[in-house]
Amino acid sequence: MKNYNYSLLAYFVIFSFFTKCFSEAREFIVDGKENSWKIPSSPDEFNKWAEKTRFRIGDYIVLNYDPKSDSVLQVNEEDYNNCNKAQPIKSYQDGVTKILLDKSGPFFFISGANGHCEKGQKLNVRVLSPKHSSSTRVEFLAPTLAPAPALAPAPESGSSGMKVGIIGGFIVMLASFIVLA
Repeated sequence: MKNYNYSLLAYFVIFSFFTKCFSEAREFIVDGKENSWKIPSSPDEFNKWAEKTRFRIGDYIVLNYDPKSDSVLQVNEEDYNNCNKAQPIKSYQDGVTKILLDKSGPFFFISGANGHCEKGQKLNVRVLSPKHSSSTRVEFLAPTLAPAPALAPAPESGSSGMKVGIIGGFIVMLASFIVLA
């Protein structure tokens, strides 16, 4: 009976840990740099950055810029492609714009400053669908004492997959220790 209680405790701890880790919203500073919402050095700089990032519903993008000389406009795809500023969905002019990505699919942003969009100051962010973005979470929410490779998914991009694999291995070792104690 004693080992059974420790097993339940271990499962609860693992479940709580992964629920918290994988459900928190993240903030992404556009292009990974402060004050980067300006005419980029290459026309696709912002989109190349966005393509390497896995955005989920509930995440935020943060754009830093000088509000006296620039702004951020959220637009539809046609206006994005044509750099049309006439009818934005939303307009931001605060200098530190934090935008909630509240649904799956594409979000389109352009600069509100004259001529900036045409020089590449525009951003297309694609947010994963709930089914796609939660697939990794589902694997971790079913606590088991399976070997670490069964818990660790293949790395996505960057170091996040490696971090998850290391954390997963650590949790399996911790759970095994608690159960065996």
